Amino acid sequence: MEEYFRKIIEAVGEDINREGLVDTPARAAKAFKFLNRGYELKLEDVLNDAIFEADTEDMVIVKDIELYSLCEHHLLPFVGKCHIGYIPQGKVLGLSKLARIVDMYGRRLQIQEKLTKQIADTVESAIGAKGVAVVIEAKHLCMMMRGVEKQNSVMTTSVMTGIFRKEISTRSEFLNLINRQ
Repeated sequence: MEEYFRKIIEAVGEDINREGLVDTPARAAKAFKFLNRGYELKLEDVLNDAIFEADTEDMVIVKDIELYSLCEHHLLPFVGKCHIGYIPQGKVLGLSKLARIVDMYGRRLQIQEKLTKQIADTVESAIGAKGVAVVIEAKHLCMMMRGVEKQNSVMTTSVMTGIFRKEISTRSEFLNLINRQ
Protein backbone atom coordinates (compact mmCIF):
# COMPACT_ATOMS: atom_id res chain seq x y z
CA MET A 1 0.00 0.00 0.00
CA GLU A 2 2.93 2.33 0.72
CA GLU A 3 4.14 2.00 -2.86
CA TYR A 4 0.70 2.91 -4.20
CA PHE A 5 0.59 6.03 -2.04
CA ARG A 6 4.08 6.92 -3.26
CA LYS A 7 2.85 6.65 -6.86
CA ILE A 8 -0.25 8.75 -6.11
CA ILE A 9 1.85 11.50 -4.54
CA GLU A 10 4.17 11.53 -7.55
CA ALA A 11 1.18 11.45 -9.94
CA VAL A 12 -0.16 14.74 -8.54
CA GLY A 13 3.20 16.33 -9.32
CA GLU A 14 4.93 16.24 -5.94
CA ASP A 15 8.52 15.35 -5.18
CA ILE A 16 8.36 12.22 -3.03
CA ASN A 17 11.86 13.02 -1.72
CA ARG A 18 10.80 16.40 -0.33
CA GLU A 19 11.39 16.52 3.44
CA GLY A 20 7.71 16.67 4.39
CA LEU A 21 6.77 13.79 2.09
CA VAL A 22 9.55 11.24 2.67
CA ASP A 23 7.57 9.29 5.28
CA THR A 24 4.09 10.15 3.98
CA PRO A 25 3.48 6.92 2.03
CA ALA A 26 4.04 4.86 5.19
CA ARG A 27 1.90 7.20 7.31
CA ALA A 28 -0.86 7.28 4.69
CA ALA A 29 -0.91 3.47 4.44
CA LYS A 30 -1.13 3.16 8.22
CA ALA A 31 -3.93 5.75 8.36
CA PHE A 32 -5.88 4.11 5.54
CA LYS A 33 -5.70 0.74 7.29
CA PHE A 34 -6.91 2.37 10.52
CA LEU A 35 -9.79 4.14 8.75
CA ASN A 36 -10.89 0.81 7.26
CA ARG A 37 -10.35 -1.41 10.29
CA GLY A 38 -14.00 -2.52 10.19
CA TYR A 39 -13.01 -5.23 7.72
CA GLU A 40 -10.93 -6.88 10.44
CA LEU A 41 -13.85 -7.09 12.87
CA LYS A 42 -16.33 -9.93 13.24
CA LEU A 43 -19.77 -9.38 14.70
CA GLU A 44 -19.30 -12.14 17.29
CA ASP A 45 -16.21 -10.38 18.62
CA VAL A 46 -17.91 -6.98 18.60
CA LEU A 47 -20.93 -8.27 20.55
CA ASN A 48 -18.69 -10.29 22.89
CA ASP A 49 -21.67 -12.12 24.43
CA ALA A 50 -23.13 -8.83 25.69
CA ILE A 51 -26.70 -9.89 24.94
CA PHE A 52 -28.77 -9.96 28.10
CA GLU A 53 -32.17 -11.32 29.07
CA ALA A 54 -34.61 -8.51 29.86
CA ASP A 55 -38.31 -8.42 30.56
CA THR A 56 -38.79 -4.90 29.22
CA GLU A 57 -40.65 -4.15 26.03
CA ASP A 58 -40.03 -0.41 26.22
CA MET A 59 -38.07 1.49 23.61
CA VAL A 60 -34.29 1.65 23.98
CA ILE A 61 -32.52 4.56 22.25
CA VAL A 62 -28.89 5.53 21.92
CA LYS A 63 -28.50 8.77 20.02
CA ASP A 64 -25.66 10.93 18.76
CA ILE A 65 -23.22 8.06 18.21
CA GLU A 66 -20.25 9.59 16.38
CA LEU A 67 -19.77 8.16 12.93
CA TYR A 68 -16.74 8.24 10.65
CA SER A 69 -16.61 6.49 7.30
CA LEU A 70 -15.12 6.73 3.81
CA CYS A 71 -17.28 7.17 0.75
CA GLU A 72 -16.72 4.20 -1.54
CA HIS A 73 -17.06 6.40 -4.63
CA HIS A 74 -14.31 8.94 -3.89
CA LEU A 75 -12.51 7.57 -0.80
CA LEU A 76 -13.30 10.81 1.00
CA PRO A 77 -14.67 10.94 4.55
CA PHE A 78 -18.22 11.37 5.64
CA VAL A 79 -18.84 12.18 9.27
CA GLY A 80 -21.89 12.56 11.41
CA LYS A 81 -24.03 10.88 13.98
CA CYS A 82 -26.16 7.78 14.21
CA HIS A 83 -29.30 7.29 16.30
CA ILE A 84 -30.49 3.76 17.07
CA GLY A 85 -33.71 2.67 18.72
CA TYR A 86 -35.20 -0.76 19.26
CA ILE A 87 -38.06 -2.49 21.02
CA PRO A 88 -36.69 -5.51 22.91
CA GLN A 89 -38.34 -8.89 22.80
CA GLY A 90 -36.72 -10.67 25.73
CA LYS A 91 -33.15 -9.50 25.03
CA VAL A 92 -31.16 -6.28 25.10
CA LEU A 93 -27.70 -5.39 23.87
CA GLY A 94 -24.92 -4.03 26.06
CA LEU A 95 -24.93 -0.26 25.65
CA SER A 96 -21.49 0.05 24.05
CA LYS A 97 -22.30 -2.67 21.52
CA LEU A 98 -24.53 -0.34 19.51
CA ALA A 99 -21.63 2.09 19.07
CA ARG A 100 -19.31 -0.79 18.22
CA ILE A 101 -21.71 -2.01 15.52
CA VAL A 102 -21.75 1.51 14.04
CA ASP A 103 -17.93 1.53 14.04
CA MET A 104 -17.62 -1.96 12.56
CA TYR A 105 -19.67 -1.07 9.49
CA GLY A 106 -18.68 2.61 9.38
CA ARG A 107 -14.97 1.79 9.21
CA ARG A 108 -15.41 0.23 5.76
CA LEU A 109 -15.75 1.77 2.31
CA GLN A 110 -19.41 2.69 2.35
CA ILE A 111 -22.41 4.54 1.14
CA GLN A 112 -24.60 5.99 3.85
CA GLU A 113 -27.76 4.25 2.64
CA LYS A 114 -26.17 0.80 2.91
CA LEU A 115 -24.56 1.61 6.26
CA THR A 116 -27.93 2.56 7.76
CA LYS A 117 -29.48 -0.73 6.67
CA GLN A 118 -26.51 -2.83 7.83
CA ILE A 119 -26.79 -1.37 11.33
CA ALA A 120 -30.56 -1.91 11.54
CA ASP A 121 -30.40 -5.47 10.20
CA THR A 122 -27.56 -6.39 12.56
CA VAL A 123 -29.29 -5.10 15.69
CA GLU A 124 -32.54 -6.78 14.70
CA SER A 125 -30.95 -10.16 14.04
CA ALA A 126 -28.63 -10.03 17.09
CA ILE A 127 -31.44 -9.75 19.63
CA GLY A 128 -34.63 -10.57 17.72
CA ALA A 129 -36.05 -7.11 18.44
CA LYS A 130 -39.70 -6.31 17.68
CA GLY A 131 -38.35 -3.53 15.54
CA VAL A 132 -35.31 -1.34 14.98
CA ALA A 133 -34.99 2.28 13.90
CA VAL A 134 -31.74 3.80 12.65
CA VAL A 135 -31.22 7.38 11.50
CA ILE A 136 -27.89 8.68 10.26
CA GLU A 137 -27.11 12.35 9.62
CA ALA A 138 -23.77 13.00 7.94
CA LYS A 139 -21.72 15.54 6.03
CA HIS A 140 -19.91 14.17 2.99
CA LEU A 141 -16.57 15.67 2.06
CA CYS A 142 -17.01 14.36 -1.50
CA MET A 143 -19.85 16.87 -1.79
CA MET A 144 -18.17 19.62 0.23
CA MET A 145 -14.61 19.62 -1.16
CA ARG A 146 -15.28 18.72 -4.78
CA GLY A 147 -18.17 18.56 -7.24
CA VAL A 148 -20.94 20.94 -6.18
CA GLU A 149 -18.96 22.17 -3.13
CA LYS A 150 -21.97 22.61 -0.85
CA GLN A 151 -20.61 23.21 2.65
CA ASN A 152 -23.78 23.01 4.71
CA SER A 153 -25.50 20.01 3.19
CA VAL A 154 -26.37 17.11 5.48
CA MET A 155 -27.58 13.75 4.23
CA THR A 156 -30.16 11.98 6.39
CA THR A 157 -31.01 8.32 5.94
CA SER A 158 -33.35 6.12 7.95
CA VAL A 159 -34.26 2.49 8.14
CA MET A 160 -37.29 1.32 10.13
CA THR A 161 -38.05 -2.35 10.67
CA GLY A 162 -40.82 -4.27 12.42
CA ILE A 163 -43.02 -2.21 14.71
CA PHE A 164 -41.24 1.03 13.73
CA ARG A 165 -42.35 0.48 10.14
CA LYS A 166 -45.85 -0.76 10.97
CA GLU A 167 -46.84 1.61 13.78
CA ILE A 168 -46.72 5.33 13.05
CA SER A 169 -46.96 6.10 16.77
CA THR A 170 -43.83 4.06 17.54
CA ARG A 171 -41.93 5.68 14.68
CA SER A 172 -43.12 9.14 15.80
CA GLU A 173 -42.05 8.51 19.41
CA PHE A 174 -38.56 7.52 18.25
CA LEU A 175 -38.20 10.52 15.92
CA ASN A 176 -39.45 12.90 18.62
CA LEU A 177 -37.02 11.51 21.19
CA ILE A 178 -33.96 11.72 18.93
CA ASN A 179 -34.82 15.30 18.01
CA ARG A 180 -35.06 16.53 21.64
CA GLN A 181 -32.21 18.76 22.76
